[in-house]
Amino acid sequence: MALKPLFSLVSGALGTALLALATGVLAQEGPQRDLPRVELTAGMHRIDAQVAQTDRQRAIGLMHRQDMPAHEGMLFVFEQPAQQCFWMKNTLLPLTAAFVADDGTVVNLADMKPQTLDSHCSAKPVRYVLEMNQGWFKQRGIQAGFKLQGGPFRKP
Repeated sequence: MALKPLFSLVSGALGTALLALATGVLAQEGPQRDLPRVELTAGMHRIDAQVAQTDRQRAIGLMHRQDMPAHEGMLFVFEQPAQQCFWMKNTLLPLTAAFVADDGTVVNLADMKPQTLDSHCSAKPVRYVLEMNQGWFKQRGIQAGFKLQGGPFRKP
């Protein structure tokens, strides 16, 4: 496989894990639709979000989806805040990524074009990224500083 020479530079268990992850993602032929879901709200707007929380789930994301209802999205959950960067390889839908802080505050938004390798990154370290159909946030007046509620953003 073409990936093997790339991973031969990384030895041991790490190299094996990276090769397994990469080949597993490349082997993904259809969309992942059986992820757990969480209900979020953006003001009066309800969001039914699939939750991608493992490395594999996050790597596949919304790849191969040909459509997505307006009220649905995908919430990417990372173990700890860091600068998160996303691209659109094998993603057929135009999406907007909301980079979200631990308290649910939208840090920044990025419109992303389908099937591109352009990198879209958070303006500061975040633990969450919510992808919705492109234009969803703009149509509802949601921008940086807006606070999402529900799921991991519940008030204690």
